[in-house]
Amino acid sequence: MIDTHCHLNFNAYDDDRGEVIARAADAGVTRIINPGIDVQSSQAGITLAGQFEGIFAAVGVHPNSTADFDAEILRQIETLAVSQGVVAIGEIGLDYYWDKSPKDAQRRAFEAQLDLAARLGLPVIIHNREASDDVMAILENWAAALPEAIRDRPGVLHSFSAPGPIAQRALAAGFYLGFTGPITYKNADELRRVAADTPLDRLLVETDGPFLTPVPHRGDRNEPAYIPLIVRRLAGLKQITEEAMGRITTENANRLFQLPER
Repeated sequence: MIDTHCHLNFNAYDDDRGEVIARAADAGVTRIINPGIDVQSSQAGITLAGQFEGIFAAVGVHPNSTADFDAEILRQIETLAVSQGVVAIGEIGLDYYWDKSPKDAQRRAFEAQLDLAARLGLPVIIHNREASDDVMAILENWAAALPEAIRDRPGVLHSFSAPGPIAQRALAAGFYLGFTGPITYKNADELRRVAADTPLDRLLVETDGPFLTPVPHRGDRNEPAYIPLIVRRLAGLKQITEEAMGRITTENANRLFQLPER
C-alpha cells in the first residue's frame, strides 16, 4: 500500500521518524509521498527521500504560505522539482477557511505552480478548503490544456471533503480523489457516499499525517501505519476485499505518480 500524502518532515515525527517508517512497512505501507508546504519543507521532503527507501517528495507552496509568493520562490520550487525522488508539485491550491494569505495571492501562486507542473510534466497535489468552486474553475481550465503526456494523470484532490457535485467535476477533469481518516468518522456519511460513487481506478488513500487520524486512533498523532484502516473502510463501501482495495489503490498511485517498480 502507498500513503500518498504524509508530512513526515513535520516536527511531530522528530522523535521517532525512523520507527514511524518502519511501522508503516510492517503494516504493508511500503511507499510514502511527502508533500511540501513551502520551499524549506519541500527541501526537507527531498532530503527524506534520499535518506529512506520508499519515500518520495512533492514540492510546492501551500495556499496558506503564499502571502509573499514571488518569482524567486517559484524559481526555487522549479529547481527543487527536478531533484531525484520528486514525483509531483504540491501541495498547492486554495484555502478560504484560514485568513493567512489574500485570495488573490493564493490564486496567483496556484496558477503559477500549475503552469510549472504542466511544463515539467508532473501531476499536482491539490489542497482545497472552502474554495471548491474557484479551485475547480481553475483546474478545469488548466487540465483541458495539458499536453498529452500528462493529460490522463493531472493530479489528485487530496483529503477530499467536498460535496458530490465537486467530486464529479474533478473526476470529469481527470483527477483522482484522495481519502483520509475522516472517512472512518461517525458523522461522515456524505463523504462515504462520495467515496462509494468514485470509480475504483480513481481512488487514493492517504493519512495527511500527523493530522486526521482515523478511528479507533482518533485523537492521537496520525501515521502511515494507519493506512490499512482507510483501505478497510473503502473496501467495505465498494464491497470488495481489503486485499483487493489495497492492490487497486497502490496501482492507482503508481499510475498517477509514475513511481518506480519495487
